[in-house]
Amino acid sequence: MTDHAGTSDDVGSLPGPLVGADWLAARIAAEGLVVLDASVGAHREAGRRIPGARRFDIDGAMSDGAGPLPHMMPGARRFTEEMRALGVDDTDTVVVYDAAGIYSSARAWWMLRAMGFDRVAVLDGGLPAWTAAGLPVENAQEAGEAGGRSPGGAERAGDFTARPRDGMLVGSGAVAAALADPRSAVLDARSRERFAGTGAEPRPGLRPGHMPGALNLPFGEIKRDGRMLPAHELRSSYAALTGERERLVVSCGSGVTACVLALGAELAGYREVSVYDGSWSDWGRPSELPVVTGE
Repeated sequence: MTDHAGTSDDVGSLPGPLVGADWLAARIAAEGLVVLDASVGAHREAGRRIPGARRFDIDGAMSDGAGPLPHMMPGARRFTEEMRALGVDDTDTVVVYDAAGIYSSARAWWMLRAMGFDRVAVLDGGLPAWTAAGLPVENAQEAGEAGGRSPGGAERAGDFTARPRDGMLVGSGAVAAALADPRSAVLDARSRERFAGTGAEPRPGLRPGHMPGALNLPFGEIKRDGRMLPAHELRSSYAALTGERERLVVSCGSGVTACVLALGAELAGYREVSVYDGSWSDWGRPSELPVVTGE
């Protein structure tokens, strides 16, 4: 197999928000490159990972578990501590992936950017694309034990420092304001059935339907064969719904796949994008927030 060792200069300039398996494989051993596995739930392939990858645990440490909502962004201090525990430095370049292709990796990408870290990209196609290219995987448990660390952990602490940016993650008040703003569009990444209120919500106690005025763009429709659509196709998909509106707020079930829409918007050239952190897990709770059903 080709020697993929590289230098820090090789990874200093990312080609964009996405990198391919070939790009990553050519730099996998480069100094200053950190690979994070952000798989969640049933998509987590326990024991199989890209060699050297560390676990960005959105189901656990990388979410704020203090409140009633799932997958909420932790505070800056907690995020700093967790990123340092993963051995990430401020000068590193980070590539995130997940075992589903592009699903929760986009959430990790958005979280890092919301905390002021821009040297991050998503592996297009994720672990399936990596393995389809014939590239190696390792057993996380065995690799962790051999390296004298926990599976998915780091050999040393990093010096990462979170520098939160306003407006990248928003609450229901900002969403309500966007719904009333003719210059803004609110996009919902859930399935068409859940958006219409005809499909069951996976979390108990939530009302069926969607926000009045929201637009439905299921996150799976901006991908093909597990990879993101080309930029011009993404732009067409978004513009077909949003028209000339350039300010986007994206939502989903719990703030994870909304970030796939945020990634698509970035690739399509949108520069004013916010993610509704609580998403339908927040808006859909019994409350005075308005909900409608139907298309």
